[in-house]
Amino acid sequence: MATVLKEEAFEKKESLKVAEMEKVVKGKKAEEGKEEKAVREEVRAKLEQHKVEEDKVVVEEEKAEGKEEVGENVKMDIEPKTGVSFPVKLGDGKQLISVGCRKKKILGLGVNICAFGIYADNAMLKELLKTKFSKNPENPTKELYEAVIDSDILMTVRLVLILRGLTMSIVKKNIDDSLLASIKKLTGGQKNEALANKMMADADNRIKLPPGSVTEITRLPGYVLQTKVRDELVSKVESELLCRAYFHMYLGDDPFDMEAKEGFGKSMLSLF
Repeated sequence: MATVLKEEAFEKKESLKVAEMEKVVKGKKAEEGKEEKAVREEVRAKLEQHKVEEDKVVVEEEKAEGKEEVGENVKMDIEPKTGVSFPVKLGDGKQLISVGCRKKKILGLGVNICAFGIYADNAMLKELLKTKFSKNPENPTKELYEAVIDSDILMTVRLVLILRGLTMSIVKKNIDDSLLASIKKLTGGQKNEALANKMMADADNRIKLPPGSVTEITRLPGYVLQTKVRDELVSKVESELLCRAYFHMYLGDDPFDMEAKEGFGKSMLSLF
């Protein structure tokens, strides 16, 4: 519907431009008693009005696709494998540490599912590292990543869907399965399906997930994992194990994107 409205607005603007400008070009000096200059001013005003109408349609279309407006002064970083852009700083002050892409095997091919950006409170992250490590490591170590995974410092993973045709039920199952596997790794093989399912259990299956839809998972102080889908609060679960399991999927021994993990590690070293 938004696309149709956009096309109609564009056609209306173009037809108006051609019709009115033809009158001026042909040398019509007046239209209903107006001089040519007045006609030009009226044409310009009408074109500007329709430009505003078209811009409103574009904004509504982007909102429908899960995109967000970004202020002119907000710098963006591009995830290279997908071309998805991420603001380098969120509204609450958390800064972008690294970006990556999650793939899934479909018919033997690696298909991009979503791009992600990992954000953290830099002051809290720096304080954590100074407290845990007396020496500056030359390279990112397992202990370095584990310190972040096990902590409760403010962190957010911002997911932007890429693949078309994804439904909420598919996304929920994918997250539940990934969390369950991560929990098993952290607990020596113990299953905890009830905990793994808590994160997305209350997500409404009617929520539409077109490409560009944004999901944000935030770890709050006190080991609270908060999930928002398209700005709608889905869950707030207090669980140290769930928090650790979630960030282990990005910074653990088998991350979704190794380059993103390594980028996070290099950023940590720069904080020492």
